Amino acid sequence: KLLDFGLAKAMTPAVPQSGLTSLPTMAGAQNLTQEGTILGTFQYMAPEQLEGKEADARSDIFAFGAVLYEMATAQKAFSGKSQASLIASILEREPPAISSVAPMTPPALDRVVRSCLAKDPEDRWQSAHDVAGELKWIRESSQAGVPAHVASRRKSRERIAWGLVALLSLLTVASVAGFIARAPKPAPVIRSSIATPEKRFVGFLALSPDGTRLVFSANAVGALPSLWTRRLDGSQAEPIPGTDEATFPFWSPDGQFLAFFADGKLKKVDLSGGPVVTICEAERGVGGAWGRDGTILFAPTPSSPLFRVSSAGGKPSPVTKFNEKRHETTHRYPQFLPDGRHFLYAAANLAAAGDDPANAIRLGSLEGGDDRVVVAGLANAFYSSEHVFYAREGTLFALPFDAKRLVSRGEALPVAQKVSGFGAFLNYTPFSISETGLLLFQPDVPIPSRVLWFDRGGRELGSVGEPDLYGSLRLSPDGKKLAVDIFDPRRSRPEIWVVDLSSAARTKLVSGDSQNSDAIWSPDGDRVAFASDRKAKGVHTDIWVKSINGGTEELLLESTDARTPEDWSRDGRFLSFNVVPVMGRRNLQIWFADLASGRKCTAFQTSALYQINSRISPDGRWIAFDSDESGRTEVYVVPFPSGTGKWQISSAGGTLPRWRRDGRELYFLSVDNKLMAVPVKADSTFHAGSPAPLFGIHPNLRSSVFDVTSDGQRFLVNSLPADFSSPPLTLITNWPATLVKKK
Repeated sequence: KLLDFGLAKAMTPAVPQSGLTSLPTMAGAQNLTQEGTILGTFQYMAPEQLEGKEADARSDIFAFGAVLYEMATAQKAFSGKSQASLIASILEREPPAISSVAPMTPPALDRVVRSCLAKDPEDRWQSAHDVAGELKWIRESSQAGVPAHVASRRKSRERIAWGLVALLSLLTVASVAGFIARAPKPAPVIRSSIATPEKRFVGFLALSPDGTRLVFSANAVGALPSLWTRRLDGSQAEPIPGTDEATFPFWSPDGQFLAFFADGKLKKVDLSGGPVVTICEAERGVGGAWGRDGTILFAPTPSSPLFRVSSAGGKPSPVTKFNEKRHETTHRYPQFLPDGRHFLYAAANLAAAGDDPANAIRLGSLEGGDDRVVVAGLANAFYSSEHVFYAREGTLFALPFDAKRLVSRGEALPVAQKVSGFGAFLNYTPFSISETGLLLFQPDVPIPSRVLWFDRGGRELGSVGEPDLYGSLRLSPDGKKLAVDIFDPRRSRPEIWVVDLSSAARTKLVSGDSQNSDAIWSPDGDRVAFASDRKAKGVHTDIWVKSINGGTEELLLESTDARTPEDWSRDGRFLSFNVVPVMGRRNLQIWFADLASGRKCTAFQTSALYQINSRISPDGRWIAFDSDESGRTEVYVVPFPSGTGKWQISSAGGTLPRWRRDGRELYFLSVDNKLMAVPVKADSTFHAGSPAPLFGIHPNLRSSVFDVTSDGQRFLVNSLPADFSSPPLTLITNWPATLVKKK
């Protein structure tokens, strides 16, 4: 017997009733299961369905009773010469007792079916479990096989025939009962939270293939990140020694080793014990994958194709090459498919807009060939359980994918929303999926901060406005206004506001459907320059300028490189800015533009991997900035604009230099989040005294977090709560069930 339990429907909110009555089941039809719609085969439909009311599991019980009646009697429970008479039969009449049609059936079966076919859902069996229990009782009870009264004069051939019918009916009932009893219940979707270490920021993460362990990078405020691991059935995470500054961790297939990038190298560590071992050079790796045959596929730099190397070490060899017709500038984030030969990776033209055709998740092969687009757009991808996972604008999608034929098989469906990511430039979403059906990600939970005033002794003097999602901030030259980024969670992008510090009234200056941030003031305080990705969304920013009194926004410095303004000289001639080149090392560089000579741009500090946060001295003769040229981020001062000569200001790590308006003092933030003051003497030569701590802060380190008044007596700080830490990670068990609900 073939049982068809009818239509499935998503439990969406009810919509107003329509005039639909009976429709065929058609692909692409809309609203077929809305309230007021009659859809299906009439003989098996419950009264509430025929009346256009909401159906539930008890409607399926009615349909099951009608099917069981027909199986036992070879007749339909309800009949009529027309649809109208059939509906009337279902709504008003009871079918003949099974025993009157098939006398050899057990009396108890008649009771079960009659209860299934009750007109009122409240009078029916309330669940399939109840029906299964009764059917098992019929099968097991000694009285179950006692036939109903049979006329004594029935011919023997009729008795034999009815006996066979009864036997077949009993076997069918027993089979159905056994099926219902044994039918597996669908596993539920379970969402749980994984706590992370207190007072730490979580970055990269990865689940072990067997889903028993988790590794993630985390750092305390002002400290270097390192890798941590914990068992999912445990409660504590433990740091992994020797993994400072680790990025993009990934597991060996057997879960014994962990690979990661740090110190310009690809490394691995045996989690059962042992030292960290270098596999090969990788100046600034952006993703890797470990194959079952011991091959590691990785991107050694942000502007390189993919390479392969043995997990035992050796010289890497290229696997992919840039497609010149597509103007590709990066291949990154590889992930092996189950065959161990094919893989997914992200390809992009970082000199173009985010929707450039070159930007895609592509299919590759260790042997070459099979190069094709899987998903358009720049993102990292992960394959698991016949789906390719990727994120777009904070939503994680699953695309059905045939890993044998290497083709997608349908429409991508959302799995999780409000997923945190690293945004522009990296275009990377840290999430992970185990081979056992676990999905892990960090939820996007913005934490409000406060903009607070402090004196030199660290005494809090007041706040600017209410807590909000503040970003980079900059005081105007006269100290009366504040330009600040404020993140809009509804649109998932920052906007630039100007705050009147005397009244705390704020005015939105720059907004729109692009990322707008990092405003700096012109020397006269009438304009701000800022970074915006409106010409290449999600890929790179250009420098724009706008009057604080409104008006149009002017494109000041355009390039295929990513540019962010940092400072404007007091005479208005020079503007320093940070650059991430589209080609080459893609390191953080400091450039300046001569606005008085056709906006000519000149590279200024480019040798280190990281140089940023430039500030031009008030007299225009010096420039302070961060650099990691020594292996640790320190603050330096060099002559401007010549760049010849260099003085190191911090001695134990430092960032974010700021000048006092008279140029006699320099401030920076230490690695343990103390504001430091350095006396400066700069006549014909430059001389800096010893740094002295002023007070400690709790900065929002994802921004330019502090500024100082012209006299150096008050400090404005973008402050997080003292006990701030990353929100718990979200773990979804049985993620495939989320797709079923959305089909």
